[in-house]
Amino acid sequence: MNTLVLAFRNIVRQRRRSLLSLAAISFGVIALLLAGGFIQWIFWAMREDTVGSHLGHIQISRIGYQDSGTADPYKYLLPAQSPELTRLEKAPGVITVAPRIGFSGLVSFGDATVSFIGEGVDPQRETFLSRSVIITQGTNLQPEDQSGIVMGRGLAANLGVHVGDQVVLLTNRPSGGVSAVEGRVRGLFSTIVKAYDDSVLRVPLPLARKLMGVSGSHLWVTLLKRTEDTEDVMQQLRGTLDRTKFELVPWTQLADFYNKTVVLFTHQFGVVRAIIGAIIILGISNTMMMNVMERTGEIGTVMALGTRRRQLVGMFLSEGFLLGIFGALIGLIVGLGLAALISAIGIPMPPPPGMDRALIGQIRVTPTLAIESMLLAVVTTLIASVYPAWKASRLTIVDALRHNR
Repeated sequence: MNTLVLAFRNIVRQRRRSLLSLAAISFGVIALLLAGGFIQWIFWAMREDTVGSHLGHIQISRIGYQDSGTADPYKYLLPAQSPELTRLEKAPGVITVAPRIGFSGLVSFGDATVSFIGEGVDPQRETFLSRSVIITQGTNLQPEDQSGIVMGRGLAANLGVHVGDQVVLLTNRPSGGVSAVEGRVRGLFSTIVKAYDDSVLRVPLPLARKLMGVSGSHLWVTLLKRTEDTEDVMQQLRGTLDRTKFELVPWTQLADFYNKTVVLFTHQFGVVRAIIGAIIILGISNTMMMNVMERTGEIGTVMALGTRRRQLVGMFLSEGFLLGIFGALIGLIVGLGLAALISAIGIPMPPPPGMDRALIGQIRVTPTLAIESMLLAVVTTLIASVYPAWKASRLTIVDALRHNR
């Protein structure tokens, strides 16, 4: 405690150097909070848009559908009604469970015919699940409309279709024949993923079943109250479903683009963190070395009075520790204020690669990010104080006393 008190007095006494050190440390913390908070917001926005566009939090299917369902989709149908579906809807933390059926084929309009990927959905339940599917023209599917179609903007542009046009959908039935139905385009939608908008259309579940000649669905897509609860709810649902019949897949295993983006940005932020840490080390080390040089006579005096070398090292390390604590706290307070201000104003951003929607960025400072930034500031300041403290402890008493004469 006496060492910390002396270190605090030395910091207060050397105001100019202390202010420079605090400015360097707090600047590093602010930079980490703003840069890391912006990346955390990107992760959060991508995660919620990915979940809310078409994946949901948990997808439940027959065993093998995720691996082989594209080759033989009729082999992995779930029943239209079952006790398991009822239990899923009543599970804690679950908002809704939406049945879906996937299919593919050709869509024709006039002389144009293009391939598509189709989703048969329940319009009422998809209102909660597909909140990031934005209807840019027309209206969304309605429960009472059994022949409506909504298309991705890119698919509609390739086909030359507008809202109100009637198109023909063709696909293969399980028996090997070709099935066709007519539907009217009710609206065009856009999601955060452009590739999805360029290939997907949605129809009501009864129309999809009629087109394919089946009565079940391929997926039960589950939406949760909180994305953070995905793993806990997964464990609960595994206990209520027969593992020999049903397969549960979390959204994290399906969002390949999101996972790769997180890895890339995490590595980039690691480089930024290392650079800021190096700047703090160099700045504080230089300041502490100047401190040692200017206080050489004082160091000789305290050593002559019986202060041991390890105590002298502890005093300088304590000064570095206190500078790190104070600088981190100042940086945290200022950084949180700037983050709130910038988030209130917003950061205009162009559409990211592979996406079709501009964004308004924000700064999202998480507790983990704040703690990591403060720890980095304190640790790097301590590291920067090691060499000056060792240098001070190696001074010869007689030479140190003569230094200021």
